[in-house]
Amino acid sequence: MASPSALDTLIELATNQTDDAAKRLGQAIRACEDTEQKLAMLLQYREDYEARLKAGMAAGMSAAGYRNFQLFLEKLDTAIAGQQQIVNAAKQRITSERSTWQSCERKRISYDTLATRVEQAELRKESRRDQKLMDEYATRQANYKR
Repeated sequence: MASPSALDTLIELATNQTDDAAKRLGQAIRACEDTEQKLAMLLQYREDYEARLKAGMAAGMSAAGYRNFQLFLEKLDTAIAGQQQIVNAAKQRITSERSTWQSCERKRISYDTLATRVEQAELRKESRRDQKLMDEYATRQANYKR
């Protein structure tokens, strides 16, 4: 089995990796939230602009004005589609970072479990050693009294 110091080093490295992975996951979540907010703003802006178009059409607008509204709405739709792709990529990054974090956490827990087993084995060995010494002492005491 690995020496306790080597196992401690492995646990420390695994803990550091887990912490780093957790930080990256947090950053990915924040980035995704930001991209979702931008998408929501674009959608709201498009809704507002479409309402202006309807109001303008009700009040009567020129064909050129109508065409300008249509062109701008198409550009907004393109921007919304691009932002949706960015949101999807951010969600994929979250999934990837979460998977990485879970993997690191499993490794860290495995090392902790191994360290616990080593410690328990050492305690059992020490307990047997103590019991053997006590038995020898008791045997000597019994032989000495005879």
